Amino acid sequence: MTQEKKKNSANQPIEIGKIYKHYKGNLYKIIGFAKHSETYEDMIVYEALSDKKTWVRPKNMWNEMIDENTIRFTLLD
Repeated sequence: MTQEKKKNSANQPIEIGKIYKHYKGNLYKIIGFAKHSETYEDMIVYEALSDKKTWVRPKNMWNEMIDENTIRFTLLD
């Protein structure tokens, strides 16, 4: 029997209007929070600064660690 490894989360604020850098290099601005219409899961609504496309991601994935040293989104000052 195998046990699924749970990914840890970083402890950083998730705030509307703030700019975050994705681990692959792109910059995004959080524009709002939402709920999934079926599951009521908390979601983050964010916009790519490069092309202004709007995206939605589950909140629990925002601060997810990709590996030991890499967070999915990093808050920029």
